[in-house]
Amino acid sequence: MAITRHEPSKIYSKVVEANGFVFTAGITAADSKQDAKGQTEQVLKEIDRLLKLCGTDKTKLVSATIWVPDIRLRDPMNEAWNAWTKGENLPGRACIEAKLADPRLLVEIAVVAAK
Repeated sequence: MAITRHEPSKIYSKVVEANGFVFTAGITAADSKQDAKGQTEQVLKEIDRLLKLCGTDKTKLVSATIWVPDIRLRDPMNEAWNAWTKGENLPGRACIEAKLADPRLLVEIAVVAAK
């Protein structure tokens, strides 16, 4: 089985292709001054870029894990999520309240997609 790692850093690869699937790292917003909806929009745009890099797209998502530092941020995050998915080809999904690495970050998303 071939494994292709893209955009590696010292501690992780931003996206990995293996066995017909694409796995992203937990993606966070570049501009942490945005609110939860704005950060989510940034994250989803980056996920679109990473999926395209690997020859797939959001219509082939099979799983998404979302972390928010306060579960009350779920509603604004979902506004951006629903606009992005348009209610179509929805993956299995978990939304978890968790302390994120930087207190300015309001959402982190990792996805798995088929190729």
